[in-house]
Amino acid sequence: MASDTHPSKAATSAATRRMAVGDHLRQWRQRRRLSQQELADDAALSPRHLSCVETGKASPSRELVLRLCERLAVPLRERNAWLVAAGYAPMYRQQPLDDPSMHAARQAVQHLLDRHAPWPAVAFDRHWNMVLANRMVQPLLGGVDPSLLQAPVNLLRVSLHPQGLAPRIVNLNQWREHLFARLQQQLHNTFDASLQALLTELQSYPGQPDEQAHHLAGEHLGVLMPFLIQSPWGVLNLISTTTVFGSPTDITLQELALETFFPGDEATAQILHTLAAQTKSHA
Repeated sequence: MASDTHPSKAATSAATRRMAVGDHLRQWRQRRRLSQQELADDAALSPRHLSCVETGKASPSRELVLRLCERLAVPLRERNAWLVAAGYAPMYRQQPLDDPSMHAARQAVQHLLDRHAPWPAVAFDRHWNMVLANRMVQPLLGGVDPSLLQAPVNLLRVSLHPQGLAPRIVNLNQWREHLFARLQQQLHNTFDASLQALLTELQSYPGQPDEQAHHLAGEHLGVLMPFLIQSPWGVLNLISTTTVFGSPTDITLQELALETFFPGDEATAQILHTLAAQTKSHA
């Protein structure tokens, strides 16, 4: 029989789980720069109860774990970790887009990209690795060093590497700052160490000398971004916009983004129409 002065293995395991979920809670609360009082008020519970959850003195219900995750804008990937740490089953699916169970979702995303032709469109994951694209993307990657096009193709490296598209982007510095801002916002939301390493790498790549830099009108933060690039068919004046899925319950879909480009002038539209006809005939 176990002694009253020594906790059982089950009790020790439960305490470890409570401490683990408390660590998750404390870490994300501090990342969001919220006091216990502020988070407690927002989550409609007492500061004392929140403190007990953080210290492992109270075991949160599944509903409370999810409520706190929602208030702290915790990504779905991390919410599963919270649930497991609290002793509950993961709630959100996580399957790669090429898994058979994701066939319908993959087809739907590819359909969206294909319907965007003759304008270029690409889908990428949380680390900016290309997962799907329409037929208008590949021709624009001509001249990029083959090493940058080996899977997984990282779109940020392709854009900003001196052996990638960077030498051909007319408004490179503006485009760099736009991508850096998006990456920094993503880091604020996820605190992903891999993204921090990627940002540090990208910032080491050279930009344009000030006397060559071009800043294009028409930028709307978080909505539209002009993108001027030299191509074998002439200068392409494009407008970039990003779409994410609204309320997915699958981690892969939550982390998926679609980058779609539109022509910024009639000359670019005509070039893309001509290119689309050529690529279709060669398919």
